[in-house]
Formats: sequence, structure tokens, C-alpha cells
Amino acid sequence: MRVAVIGGGPSGLVTLKYLLTAHRFLDSDPIEAVLFEAEDAIGGTFTHRVYEDAELVSSKQLTTFSDFRPREDDPDFLSAARYVQYLHDYCTRFSLWPHVKLSTPVVSVRRRPLGGHVVSYRSNLAGQMVEYECDAIAVCSGLHVTPNLPTIEGMNHVPQTLHSADFKSKAQLGVDKTVLILGSGETGMDICYMAVNAPTKRVLLSHRDGFLCAPKRVPDPVILPILGNKPDATRLNVPVDSSSASLFDTAYVHPWLRDHMLLWEYYDIFIKSTLWLVSGTKYGLGEWVGGISKERYHASKIFFNKSNKAMPYISAPYRSAGESGLVQKIRSSLIQVPVADTHGRHIDLAPWPSRVDSNGLVRFLNNGRPEYDRLKDEEIKPDIVVFATGYTQTFPFFDHDHDHDSATAAASGSSSYATPGGLDTRDMWHSSDPSVAFIGFVRPSFGAIPPLAELQAQLWVLSLVCPRLLVQTPLLPTDEPHYRLKMPATARIRYGVDHESYAYQLALDMDAAPSLAEILQLAWVGKTDVAGTWYKLPLVWALGANFNAKFRLRGPWRWEGAEEVLVGELWDTVERRGGFFGHITLSGLPMLVFGGISLLLYVLEPLLRIISPGASQSTMARKTKSG
Repeated sequence: MRVAVIGGGPSGLVTLKYLLTAHRFLDSDPIEAVLFEAEDAIGGTFTHRVYEDAELVSSKQLTTFSDFRPREDDPDFLSAARYVQYLHDYCTRFSLWPHVKLSTPVVSVRRRPLGGHVVSYRSNLAGQMVEYECDAIAVCSGLHVTPNLPTIEGMNHVPQTLHSADFKSKAQLGVDKTVLILGSGETGMDICYMAVNAPTKRVLLSHRDGFLCAPKRVPDPVILPILGNKPDATRLNVPVDSSSASLFDTAYVHPWLRDHMLLWEYYDIFIKSTLWLVSGTKYGLGEWVGGISKERYHASKIFFNKSNKAMPYISAPYRSAGESGLVQKIRSSLIQVPVADTHGRHIDLAPWPSRVDSNGLVRFLNNGRPEYDRLKDEEIKPDIVVFATGYTQTFPFFDHDHDHDSATAAASGSSSYATPGGLDTRDMWHSSDPSVAFIGFVRPSFGAIPPLAELQAQLWVLSLVCPRLLVQTPLLPTDEPHYRLKMPATARIRYGVDHESYAYQLALDMDAAPSLAEILQLAWVGKTDVAGTWYKLPLVWALGANFNAKFRLRGPWRWEGAEEVLVGELWDTVERRGGFFGHITLSGLPMLVFGGISLLLYVLEPLLRIISPGASQSTMARKTKSG
């Protein structure tokens, strides 16, 4: 079998690795695989679209791949430069370099009349067109990632505009300039924070419909600050994306509970109440302005913004009024997440611009929010506008108008290819064409794309080489709604997922999620030299997030080193989870509530089987081996 991988970012590299090593795990013939990367270096976004002091918003524990772990001295959140070095080391460790073609853009992909595909690419040696015939294709890049530039009337009257793709350092913001950043995503927040800490005159952040700034670490509030208690400056609480407990939340959940909105409702209440309790506002940690609209603000609908360093500066003009009530004064005297000192600086939140007049003054839309009332009478004339408005991904290699020999493509009767958003199997491939997979395109609400891409690669390669090892063929669409975000029909991104639920579902598909009995057996045998494996492994399995190493304890991709990763590095992560919020609210309470409900449902199911056989059969059809 020959496979082409398009794109040299984390998703492409991990897919290439599993293709090349599949024969060692699946007792199959070796796969010939080639990775095509249009740029002159691997790393994708982390190499080509980064800026000064860029840092990953997902933790090293979650982001790094299951069988190639970070260094012990790496911080919880890697810099972009360090992560790119990690990817280089990954290529070296698994001998991927001979299979990577850099500076080799794919120009077209077309179907062969008798099956398979032809990938046409431009050779970096002489610039000539070359064809590569293959049986399957993994698309891990949009190839053309075009900056998204919303049309705003009169923007030509601003002295300088640039997209975040062209922003590399705060030196570009100059001195004593008024800077307007458009877009309140993680990139926009990062640039705001850099701007307010640069020698700028004024910084404004313009948004469309709010955001939710979430902490990268589990909040570590001060208890009874009224008594003079201070935060422990030496303590670094566990990253939020590594803090959730999987037991009875994703693992061993009864199908009825899994498919019910109760789980979403619980976490919606939990998020809002916790945010209010520790910071006074339910719209984000210390977020006194700019909250998501009520129609959109639900745990099942939102993408969390984990770049929150700018938030104290945005809230500064509104904080005093928000904390002035008696209830807030009582709350903050009992428990409070420390508020960062902004040293008198602030960022002005603003509505989206409607236009820029001929004098260069920005006119903002009246969004009916406090920020409009605060700015409506001011004359704001930005010197620089930065569009932090994201990118548009296109797949021109699937468009035969761009084919170097489009007449040949048309004559061959090649049909169109699906693209992300139109995939009906785990958001990876279309059931009519499993030979073409899109890996790394799902967007987790809170989590990381690289570990999901690793699981996607495992599942896709398994489906290509040994589909008989899948739990069920085809994969049932009824197993999908529980992990999908409930996005409105008008949402730009239609493939948002809950990281934990999606990861566990992919593991179930591969029969890679151990049963509780298997975990206890592995713990008792204790094949590692780590002291305390007998209790550490069950606790990491139950209390830890869905780290990919969990799903290499068994199944087709079983790896001998998985147990040591879990009871060593990842045990330390679970053990670091501290205090009431770490052990009770994030672990104990969900396990108690959901475990009790699932147990009750499993007990009552025989009775339902008698009363309503049809409903019972439907439920049983969706159950998996690891339940």
C-alpha cells in the first residue's frame, strides 16, 4: 500500500509515523508513505505563523504524543520554538526524515479510473511536475491558509493595517501609537497583551459577540483573604486540560447518560458557578466585560479562550463597579483568585467597527453593551489596526481548474473530494471514500489538536490495513452526537468537539479503552520499576484526563512504555492537582454524581428490557466492548 500525507505540521508527522510503523503492530505488510510539505520546514503553524514570546495554550502533558514525551525540565506550557524542536526530535526518533519532502507543494489530486489517486506535486529539485500514485491520502493541511480579512468600509484611511499572520514582534507597534486589534480569539488576546506592555499610547480590542477567557491552570484561589492570607507564589497548579477525571465522565458511562444533555448541563453549571465563586463573574475568570451572549453561552456551544493574560487589563475599567455590591464584597473576603496588577494600564474593549471615516476615526456598531456606552462619545483614531481574524483554509489541489493537466483529469472521469465539514465518519472521512482522511481538523472546545490527531491517525490506519480489528464496521453515526459541540447552524466552525469525549470514542472504536478489570490486573502485575504502580495506575486511569498513553495499554497499538508514562510522568500531574477544586470539584463530585446515575441505569436496564424491548435493543446496539 502507498499513502500520501499532505502537510508537515504535527498532524501530518504523527500520521506519517503510524503509517510507517503499522506493520510492527498490525501484522501487515509495510506501508510506503511520503509526506509532502509546501514550506521549507516542518511544524506548520508553529513554525510559520508565530510571533514573539508565543506559547502553547495546551499543556505539554496533553499535547505531546503518547510514545515521545517532553523533557523533564520542560515547563507545563511549551514555547512555540521548543515545540517545533520537539517535532524535529520526533522525526529523528522515528526516522521520518527520509519520507518527508520539503518545499514540495501538492498541485493537484485526482482519482485513478480503477481506484486510488494520483498526487501531482512540484519537485523542489528542478521545479518540474511529478506524479505520485497512491492508494490513500491523508490531508493534514489546507495547503492554502489565507488570512481572513473582513471588509470594513474606510479601512484605507488607517495609516497601517496588518494581519496577525504578518505580526512577529511588538516592535512593529512602534512608539506612542494607538493600536486597534480586531478579533478576540487567542491570537488577538496575545497581541493585546503584548501591545499594552509595549510603549503604545492606547490599545483597543474589538469583538463581535464576546468571548470566554478561561485559565490555563486550575484556579488556585486564596481562602479567607480578609485575614491577610496571600497566594503561594511558588505553587503552580495543574493545567486545566490535564485536570478532568475520566471515570464515569467518559469511561464506563451508560449510553443513555452519555447521549443525554445532563452531562453538558452539569458542566455548564459547574463552569459558571466556579468562575463566579472564585472571581465574581460567571462570564470568564475575572471577566467583568465582554462576556458571550446568553444565546451562545453554554458549555455545549463554546470554544474556551485560554489566552487570559490580557483579561485583567480589559476588566480594569469595569472591575470596581462590578465588585462594589455587598454580596461581592462578602464573596471576595472569603475566596478570591488573585488579581494581576496592571500598573495603571488598561485595554479598551470595543464593539466591532462599522466603518472608518475619511478622517481616520473609527465608528463602532452599537452592540447595546457597556463598552459602547463608554466609548461612543470619544474620537478614536487608530495608527495601526491588526486583524486577528483567523484564516480561511482552502484545498486547491482538489480543484481541477488548478490542475496542471485539467483536461486529462476531466477525461479520467475523476469525481470531487469531500472536505472538512462534510465528513460523516468521526469527522475524518466520508463513508463513500474512506481512502481520503482529514486528520487534525476537528477543533476541541478545551484541549489540544495534536493528541486528537494521533488518535485519528491510529483509527484511520487501522481502518485501511486491518478493518476487522475495529469494534464495529462501519463505525456507527449514533456514537457521534455525544462528543459534538451543539453549534448553531450559522457557526463558521462546524466540527467542534469535546476533547475528552472524542478521544474516548476513538479509543472505543479501536477497542483500545481498557476495562476496569484490565487496569487492576495490569496494576497488580506491575511491569514497571516505578514504586507504587499497584495504586498509581488505577488512580491515573480514574482521575487523569484522557491522555493518549491510556489507550496504548491494550488494543492494536499497544505499547510497552505506556504504563511507565502513566505511573511516572502523568502520575506526577494527577498528584499535583491540589485542594478543594482539584480533588473535590474536578474529580470526586463528578464521579459520585455520574457514577451513581450510570450504576442506577445499568441496574434498571433489565427491567426496561422487559417493558420496552425495542428501546433496550437500540441501547444495546450502541454499547461497546470496554463498557
